[in-house]
Amino acid sequence: MTQQRLFARSLFDHAIQAAEPASAVQRSLSAAPLPALPDGRLILIAVGKAACAMIKEAMDHAPQSATVQAIAVTNYENARPIEGCEVIAAGHPVPDENGLKASERITEILTKAGSSDFILTLISGGGSALLPSPIYGITLQDKIKTNELLLNNGYEIGEMNLIRQQLSRLKGGGMTCLASPAPVRSLIISDVIGDDLRVIASGPTVSPIGTAEQAAKLLRSRGHFDKLPKDVQQHLNNGTSKNSDTLQQVQNQLICSNLYSLNAMHAAADSWNPQLVSDNLQGNVKEASLEIANFIKAQKHNGPQVFLWGGETTVNVSGSGRGGRNQELALRVALNLKSMPGNWVFLSGGTDGRDGPTDAAGGLVDAKTPERILTAGGDITKLLDNSDSYHALSLANDLLITGATGTNVADVQIFVTSGLN
Repeated sequence: MTQQRLFARSLFDHAIQAAEPASAVQRSLSAAPLPALPDGRLILIAVGKAACAMIKEAMDHAPQSATVQAIAVTNYENARPIEGCEVIAAGHPVPDENGLKASERITEILTKAGSSDFILTLISGGGSALLPSPIYGITLQDKIKTNELLLNNGYEIGEMNLIRQQLSRLKGGGMTCLASPAPVRSLIISDVIGDDLRVIASGPTVSPIGTAEQAAKLLRSRGHFDKLPKDVQQHLNNGTSKNSDTLQQVQNQLICSNLYSLNAMHAAADSWNPQLVSDNLQGNVKEASLEIANFIKAQKHNGPQVFLWGGETTVNVSGSGRGGRNQELALRVALNLKSMPGNWVFLSGGTDGRDGPTDAAGGLVDAKTPERILTAGGDITKLLDNSDSYHALSLANDLLITGATGTNVADVQIFVTSGLN
């Protein structure tokens, strides 16, 4: 079993390596170099969990004669000093005051850009929380309360960012609008399923997902509109949507995604008969865990086998415990498969190295996980009811701990077996 656990973890490491941000930027800027600007500045703006690696690589590609201004905004775990670059660390997944300051700083830089300048934005997952930038009449605390409401009630990332865009000056094409008349090129690493550029980091250089009216309708359909801060309700009721008239000046390019990681794991598991089951695992973790377990149970393979999934599930928080979607998914899969014969392990992990408000990336479980939790004194049903998958997995020593990875291309799931029957 130890060998299988190590193999599953090695596949996860391949997933992280394939999503290495600097390599993605290097490929793009080598194919289409940055312009020489005899009369203007090259402005580099990086936002997201991969911001530091992306902007460092971009700075190395700047023409020697260029006047460069660089700023990177990332989460605390991934922040590091970069010579010649202003680095601001901010809160994720809940926005904080540093994020507000970073938003104001980027707004200042963008509004001072002129037609002779060139702006390169480097966007990765996490940007929505890192740059709260509330519109006039909305406070940071309003945005924090709204964000927590969305996080705790199972909204998918596209739904969350539809709402977030309507409350922000920088999201939904806001960066590009503020930068006008300067041209903008954007290199984007996707952390969302389907790679919709409008959704990644709430699309700061892309047209909005929808309107304020649509955001309000969604919240009402879920019964959450009246739980929003009053000023947020008022803004969404007014139906004032974002303007994206200047977005024709931007060139957006996807440079890395979840599929890069899935393909890398598939190649690394070549001798284990790998199968990419889905790159679109979504929905609530309860249903997703059943989908995974039912697929595995239906297989008849007697030899080594690896099954791979990619995606991003959601979780409805029902208690005061700690955890995240990957930890709960791993735990539920272990419960659903505990009576299945054969030696197997299952890993579910966030490629950013952080699952929910914890220090774990996810979980790495096997058929004995429920038994180890019970032996250690844990009541699995009560722990799940309290949204405490972190404590449950820690009792079994089954937390996946990686530290911050410096990238973010959503989640991956890995099932490894030496034989199901």
